[in-house]
Amino acid sequence: MKASKIKLMEVCGTHTMAIARAGLKDVLPKSVELISGPGCPVCVTSQSDIDRALEIAGEKDVIMTTFGDMMRVPGTKTSFEGIRREGADVRVVYSSLEALNIARNNPSKRTVFMGIGFETTSPAIAETILEARRQKIKNFFVLSCFKLIFPALSSLARSKKIKIDGFICPGHVSVITGSRPYEKIARDFKTPCVITGFDEIDIIQGIRRLIKQIRENRYEAEIAYKRAVSPQGNKKARKILTLVFEVCDARWRGLGLLKGSGLKLRPKFEEFCAQREFKVKLPKPVKVKGCLCGEVLQGIKTPRDCKLFKNKCTPQNPIGPCMVSSEGTCAAYYKYRNRG
Repeated sequence: MKASKIKLMEVCGTHTMAIARAGLKDVLPKSVELISGPGCPVCVTSQSDIDRALEIAGEKDVIMTTFGDMMRVPGTKTSFEGIRREGADVRVVYSSLEALNIARNNPSKRTVFMGIGFETTSPAIAETILEARRQKIKNFFVLSCFKLIFPALSSLARSKKIKIDGFICPGHVSVITGSRPYEKIARDFKTPCVITGFDEIDIIQGIRRLIKQIRENRYEAEIAYKRAVSPQGNKKARKILTLVFEVCDARWRGLGLLKGSGLKLRPKFEEFCAQREFKVKLPKPVKVKGCLCGEVLQGIKTPRDCKLFKNKCTPQNPIGPCMVSSEGTCAAYYKYRNRG
């Protein structure tokens, strides 16, 4: 066994909310500590990517489309909610296909979809781009801010700021990726990985398996969610994804620039690339004084360590994205652990 204190990190915002809702941190033995990581796609979106989206949204004859959680995330100067009040056409959509329909119905305007998310959502956006080409829609663009989970896991596993003994791995991402990519993380960093579902029994089962591996000095990737996840994952989804996108470096809030952790459109699909279509000047990013969102995403701080939490920073007046997103760690702590 590595140490008396076992530190396990969940890297999925849905897990973060489920753990908080069930109060699992309060009922586990004191020898087991659950740490929230960078599992919220809204939260890890870099300030520069948000600022780029805001600048594009402010361009003439542009319709910016995005998921609802992004509306209140603060950029350097404002937010989508703020710029919409100033007259920008910013619309909440539930899928990239909805954004494509908006482009089709507004041929005189350029419609941009801000694409965020991990391997779970990016294949669907890739298919939307293929559909845009089939329909010969020329006024649809994707601002690619997608992230890949495995470079982030590697970064966290090698971090000197925090020692992680095991990863509670995301079930929905793993439906696409399968379990095999986790094997390299477990082997190279001697950090076991267990893929779990999202109800309390799933998560407890995942924690149990991780503790068992740690006590037995094993470093393996296990599936505790076999009703949805297979070792090979969804090959068709990955094929569509690699047809449209290629791997690139990407900047994460909290983790910084991670090599090979993002996706960009391949050259043969660049006609849909918002970064190429819009040449905007970005403001100099300004870190909000006192906000610990970056440290929370690394697992080195908790929301309770932040002086803004529950005081100046609330769901009604969010200072950082970890409080804005429905999957953010600060939002989870506020909703389920820090009322009143």
